[in-house]
Amino acid sequence: MSTLVDAVKTVRYRAGRMIVAMQSGVEIRFPVSDNPRLVKGTPRQLNHVEVSPFGLHWPDLDEDLSFRGLLEGDYGQGHPGGAAYKRRPEARRAAVAESRTKYG
Repeated sequence: MSTLVDAVKTVRYRAGRMIVAMQSGVEIRFPVSDNPRLVKGTPRQLNHVEVSPFGLHWPDLDEDLSFRGLLEGDYGQGHPGGAAYKRRPEARRAAVAESRTKYG
């Protein structure tokens, strides 16, 4: 398992998405609707996030997501049949590229 080289600046929930801002300016965005545990969370629960070198943890929702998985388009509960695996590979690559935007 590899650790994160970049550092997390902020993690916040906004308009149905989690937004992870990194110190480098990279943002990782993903919809909570693709995760069966996160979709049930309130804004308060979704904003209560613990950060580790490996990923994110929502203690109120008993959910953990790795940075590696997020960058690969796996937004949780990632098993065959899950939302991330149903995407065509080219659509998945586009979603990952969209999440790796730089600040202007």
